Amino acid sequence: MNRTARAFWIGSPGHGEIRDLTLPDPAHDEVVVRSLYSGVSRGTETLVFRGGVPESQHTAMRAPFQEGDFPAPVKYGYLNVGVVEEGPAELTGRTVFSLYPHQTRFVVPASAVTVVPDSVPAARAVLAGTVETAVNALWDAAPLVGDRIAVVGGGMVGCSVAALLARFPGVRVQLVDADPARAGIAEALGVGFARPEDALDGCDLVVHASATEQGLARCLELLSPEGTVIELSWYGDRQVTLPLGEAFHSRRLVIRSSQVGTVSPRRAGRTYADRLALALDLLADPALDALVTGESGFEELPAVMPRLATGEIPALCHRVRYDADPARDHGKSA
Repeated sequence: MNRTARAFWIGSPGHGEIRDLTLPDPAHDEVVVRSLYSGVSRGTETLVFRGGVPESQHTAMRAPFQEGDFPAPVKYGYLNVGVVEEGPAELTGRTVFSLYPHQTRFVVPASAVTVVPDSVPAARAVLAGTVETAVNALWDAAPLVGDRIAVVGGGMVGCSVAALLARFPGVRVQLVDADPARAGIAEALGVGFARPEDALDGCDLVVHASATEQGLARCLELLSPEGTVIELSWYGDRQVTLPLGEAFHSRRLVIRSSQVGTVSPRRAGRTYADRLALALDLLADPALDALVTGESGFEELPAVMPRLATGEIPALCHRVRYDADPARDHGKSA
């Protein structure tokens, strides 16, 4: 069995490189996975690429299989779909999702991979980590039938939340973003769209994912009295100023944080595995293909990441393609 692999590392802030390595022999409870696709979650990963993780968050921001330390050198990422080449009989040959960085082949505990359902194409399964974040956000938000809801910020996480909210009965869902190009994605997801200045107010719930203080301030303006903002944005080392005077207190508004690192207390009986399995089941919906807005080969990553970081490539999820596999587009075994 081939024990060599290639991995993408951030050698220094703003600079990526491909490194060769030799894999260890797997233990009896481990699997060898050959990557089919990985995904770049543009918001978090480009912040890491730029070296923008605050020192106080170095431990909290570690990815499950990260190597190295912030700001660099570091191997970072968490959206991988591959096929099991070696491992327990029930996993060998299966397409699996794992929270592994961008690498051609790797060894992890068998417990760290989740089988991709046959109903989900491998190319779409790279969205599992982000849809899992959206699931956790909606567990925190607890939307009700008939709610008036805005999702401010049409990035990968915001669009994932909007896509799931589109399935709720009787709700009014509007995706709010300053980029008019997001209107087409909103239409594909089955929700309304508005520029920030045109967004509908009187919202019972607003989900914020723009990672800007202007976006969060607009969220407060869109709420009805007693309304709640669910804050999904992560600002890294940036300070945020909010208008908490004026009518904030008299309208009894709420800002609640949500972060995927902890299963929502509203679903304390669920495990991380339960949440990820649900996210993968939800990915059977082909509308979610709209969240993948670009693709390149693995060897191109050192040139692509700087362009993602500057916004030259305006991606939601940028998909990384590895070696061709005849079954990869069917979410089945290789």
